Amino acid sequence: MAGTELDPAENDPVVASHVDTAEVPSAAWGWSGEAPRASQIAGFVVALMLLAMTIGNHTGRIEDLFLVGFAVAIFGILIRHAIVSRKDR
Repeated sequence: MAGTELDPAENDPVVASHVDTAEVPSAAWGWSGEAPRASQIAGFVVALMLLAMTIGNHTGRIEDLFLVGFAVAIFGILIRHAIVSRKDR
């Protein structure tokens, strides 16, 4: 039967990334952070896809308002994040 207890020797904090492997087990075998650049690229791609969805065979404009509104909101969040992360703290 496999043991369910964690070995205390394997749960020492990772010094290079200051992450405790007991809290974040994936830190023991590699990178365990965020990818802000990938998040920004994904946000722009999603916003552009929303704008591309306005082209279609629908006759109502309510769908267009929602699509454009969400795309503008995503662009606004991305621009705000770029400005805030550039400032000195």
